Amino acid sequence: MTNTFIKNDPTKALQYFEDKMAFTTGPIELNRAINEKQDIVVVDVRAAEDFEEGHMGGALSLPRDKWANPFGLQKDKLNVIYCYSHVCHLGAAACVEFARQGYPVMEMDGGFHAWKTHQLPIETRQLFEQF
Repeated sequence: MTNTFIKNDPTKALQYFEDKMAFTTGPIELNRAINEKQDIVVVDVRAAEDFEEGHMGGALSLPRDKWANPFGLQKDKLNVIYCYSHVCHLGAAACVEFARQGYPVMEMDGGFHAWKTHQLPIETRQLFEQF
């Protein structure tokens, strides 16, 4: 199978990329926002046991069974959602559900896999038990 490249409509491309930038971020940008203490809520929507094995520092754990009552999300802040990887649609599904409930959302591209690939800080359950 070969790709056929066809000239696209610049107006549609502009809208697509503006929307993409408004609703997605990458791990480097999110790490910078966390370090700058921007007013965001970081939300991990992976399974609870995967969250315990390792997650982004300060992230809120909201596995799928808690989406109907997303305790911890805030309607006055941007809620940045992440899942497993760039091929996982769990984060996008969570964004749909949370936006439907009136929460401002953004998805982190690449999920937890991308976060780890960039060697960004990770917390584990053992870290919590030390304190």
